[in-house]
Amino acid sequence: MPSAMLHLKTTALAPVRTRCARAVSAAACGLAVCLSLHATRASAQQFYDHVVIVLDASGSMDQPMRDRRTRKMDAAKAAIKTVLATVPPSTRIGLLVFSAHGQGEEWVFPLGPRNDAAMTQALNRIQPGSSTPLGAFIKKGADRLLAERAAQFGYGTYRLLIVTDGEAQDTELVNRYTPEAMARGITIDVIGVAMRNTHTLATKVHSYRRADDPQALNRALREIFAEVGGPGKDAALGNAFELIAPIPAELAGAMLQALATSGNQPLGSRPSPRTAPRTTPARPAATALAPPAPKRPPSPPHPPAPPSRAESRPTVFFILGAILLAAGVFLVGIVIAVVMLVKSSQRRARR
Repeated sequence: MPSAMLHLKTTALAPVRTRCARAVSAAACGLAVCLSLHATRASAQQFYDHVVIVLDASGSMDQPMRDRRTRKMDAAKAAIKTVLATVPPSTRIGLLVFSAHGQGEEWVFPLGPRNDAAMTQALNRIQPGSSTPLGAFIKKGADRLLAERAAQFGYGTYRLLIVTDGEAQDTELVNRYTPEAMARGITIDVIGVAMRNTHTLATKVHSYRRADDPQALNRALREIFAEVGGPGKDAALGNAFELIAPIPAELAGAMLQALATSGNQPLGSRPSPRTAPRTTPARPAATALAPPAPKRPPSPPHPPAPPSRAESRPTVFFILGAILLAAGVFLVGIVIAVVMLVKSSQRRARR
């Protein structure tokens, strides 16, 4: 008799166990699919090194270097062609030229993937011209890098390489924009081409190199591009994608967008501060002889001010907490479903 009862209970619970197993399997498969989708998105994210070269094409670049055989501009062109031919595909290059003779477009090579043929054509067209508005072009190059960083959600590296042979004529702008660009995370390197004196930027930027002959100019460019990226670059950023993998796509996208909006506005500008709601000033009371003033329709509500920099930067603890919360909700749901199925089967067996 006990064995018959045990067999009966086992037979009654068999469908329940099957349903529980199917429920757990479906939940696990759903979680695996979600994680694989997030992992695919993370693996598809590419990390690029971005370098904008600001090339001085002022009139003094038409002068020879100290060897008296090579023009400064010719040496700069040759060095850029030689070094960029060795740049890996993960490096995005932009060439910004100022004061070139008959120049129509300042971005002779827009920031993007390497294209040796297009770069060679752009360099061949450059001829020395007139002045040295270096400060204005520091801003243009840095603003382009900041815009690209915002589009890339802050991933990658961003570098501004200045090749010049003289002091800027807009010194005030140089002194204003150089520290601001560096404070925003832009690395600035300067190469002084056959200058009599050390450039004033030498003590204000991340690195400064003198190039008094074509060989030194070529070596300086190679050293700078050797520093671009490097082993282990963006390792922490890559791990961040793994951390947010279990988070829903909408929430993860909002987190990345919040991170990307901080510090990427153009140089010289600041994020819009919160503004207090506008109030209509009180009007004097109408006199007995004056007709009543018509009622004005209520003003539409003002849009909320954008979040401040501190509010828009989620912390690591918030990300980890969201991950733990999502995992906990998932596990609790499975436990509740299994308990309900078991209780339901037990009630049926008793009947």
